[in-house]
Amino acid sequence: MSMHASRRQLLQSVGALGLLSLLGRGEAKGFRAMPWKNWSGAQSCLPAARVAPASEEQLAQFLRAATGAVRPVGSGHSFSALVPTDGSVLSLGNLRGMITHDAKTLQSEWWAGTPMSQMGAPLKQAGLALPNMADIDYQTLAGAIATSTHGTGPRFGSYSDQVVGLRLLTANGDSIDCSAQQHPEIFDAARCSLGALGVITRVRLQNRRAFKLHRREWVQRFEELLEDMPRLLREHQHFEMNVLLHADTAVAMTMDETKDARVIPKEPGGDVDKVALLQRVHLEWKNSPRIYAGMINFLVKHAVSFPEVIDDSYKVFANVRDVRFNEMEYEVPAEAGPACLREIMAKVRKNKVDSFFPIEYRYVKRDSSMLSMFQGRDTCAISFHQFYRMDYHNVFAQIEPIFWKYDGRPHWGKLHTLNARLLAPLYPHWKDFLAVRESLDPQGKFLNAHLRSVLGVA
Repeated sequence: MSMHASRRQLLQSVGALGLLSLLGRGEAKGFRAMPWKNWSGAQSCLPAARVAPASEEQLAQFLRAATGAVRPVGSGHSFSALVPTDGSVLSLGNLRGMITHDAKTLQSEWWAGTPMSQMGAPLKQAGLALPNMADIDYQTLAGAIATSTHGTGPRFGSYSDQVVGLRLLTANGDSIDCSAQQHPEIFDAARCSLGALGVITRVRLQNRRAFKLHRREWVQRFEELLEDMPRLLREHQHFEMNVLLHADTAVAMTMDETKDARVIPKEPGGDVDKVALLQRVHLEWKNSPRIYAGMINFLVKHAVSFPEVIDDSYKVFANVRDVRFNEMEYEVPAEAGPACLREIMAKVRKNKVDSFFPIEYRYVKRDSSMLSMFQGRDTCAISFHQFYRMDYHNVFAQIEPIFWKYDGRPHWGKLHTLNARLLAPLYPHWKDFLAVRESLDPQGKFLNAHLRSVLGVA
């Protein structure tokens, strides 16, 4: 298409490709695509194009034609700068839904642009379910895999660990189907790839039979919970706690499979009332630590209810998060979790850290993906949040060095300050991943500034 193509010709070309915008920056003089922002608003860019192919064939055609950088985007729920580019932002929003399922193998194949929130009901209809799910289900399947998004439970891995096969479209539009038996090295890299290898279009998952969960929540001193952690992890399939800053209490939660015929659905709504309560106390009493702690301990025990839930698993795992925030999460060895949390809470008290969101504390089973945060070790995941209208830089800077002391690996989708020099020693298969990336995308079509920094690619 020439620089002097008419508006009608441009629109006809776009329609023929089934894309949301033009293929590149120079297609129309003065043209700019719509700005992109992530969920929290902390990451943004003004790409040359925003595209959404309607098929794998159109995607392959686009990749062959694209001359600038291409960054895949899902729901925009990553907090790190994985997406921002001045090239093309590529959505798989038109490639969604279940492709097939197998009652014998308990496997299902999905288009990679499927939101996790749209997977539970079709799987239930097929008699299947995901073995575990994350705390939220806003992410697309491809995005959740790219960052090894996870739930909680020491016997359960991340979404990446549930993948048994996938299709990858490379920088030149070639299609590679891979699994543990077919292109196994690419498979081990692609299950957690940060979108740096190509575009995943199809994902085959290992499921299980559909099941129900019973969720219970209660308030307890977090030190007591840490002391009782071995029993809690042994007796419950899923455990997590949200530790309240500037206090000594936590909201603990267990989820266990049940044959109970009852259905006790979740109460409607999200976190807005609870977060507003924490925010009011923080603004009023943040300079009076003893009163602050007493208020939080009292309110969480007497002013907030935590009813039990019994329902289909996919309705229990995920929660509505209707208050935006920014997040830093590190994965430390499972045995180091309690010590790391204690040190973080001591720092919060000592420095009167200006934040009021609870710390999320979870466990995840080891896996074998090259760049998964859980590669080779059982893990404790500790997440620190900041309300989206409050600056996170100073707060996270006070907490992040504590994670480094405990050999922490940052969650790829969350905020951190590490570059390739500091990340490489944390991953035994770091060089193997870089070799796969170089073989699939030698020109760096799928890289942006953030990925060049964390992967060490010039």
